[in-house]
Amino acid sequence: MLTVTSRNPEGLVLDLDRVDFIDSTGLGVMVGAAKRMRMIEGGFRIVCSQKHLNELFRITRLDEVFDLYESLEDALDSVPGVDGATRSDNPESAEQ
Repeated sequence: MLTVTSRNPEGLVLDLDRVDFIDSTGLGVMVGAAKRMRMIEGGFRIVCSQKHLNELFRITRLDEVFDLYESLEDALDSVPGVDGATRSDNPESAEQ
């Protein structure tokens, strides 16, 4: 995360859909990334559709800190200036 945020991106989307477990270290990394993105006025969005992880965010009140989305598409759609032609998950944009 530090490598990515040090490049000063306009936005960062973290997809947790394949993550089964997050410990305090993982939460700390996400909090640090969110703080860094705020410092550079970038957006930080988290994709999390798993109920047990959403419950973790709720219990820790991090759901009030993070912008959480049910799907990658929803998260990417919320990023200003990003459309289907420029998204990094679009195979056609990767060829450019």
